[in-house]
Amino acid sequence: MLGVNDQTFESEVLKSPLPVLVDFWAQWCGPCRMLSPVVEEFAKEFAGRIKVVKLDVDANHNTASRFAIRSIPSLLFFKHGQLVNQIIGACTKSQIAQVAEEVLG
Repeated sequence: MLGVNDQTFESEVLKSPLPVLVDFWAQWCGPCRMLSPVVEEFAKEFAGRIKVVKLDVDANHNTASRFAIRSIPSLLFFKHGQLVNQIIGACTKSQIAQVAEEVLG
């Protein structure tokens, strides 16, 4: 899974031809670490349909601030460069898939 940062966010996320799920996380965050394998499994299942990337909020304050990330984990869905949906907090793969299907619409 690709890691993005403040410098690559626009090219990898906002200009992506595919919808993008951004996992906003931090190394110290227990729920983030628990969610990570769920997001990785989702990424494999939706490969070619949705791009999945991770952004470390501690190392990338500008992007985290830009999207008002106050709680992690936060999963933000982007389509055509626009934020279209989000899931805040730990969740299941089926919850992620449900939102992803809505985004793919």
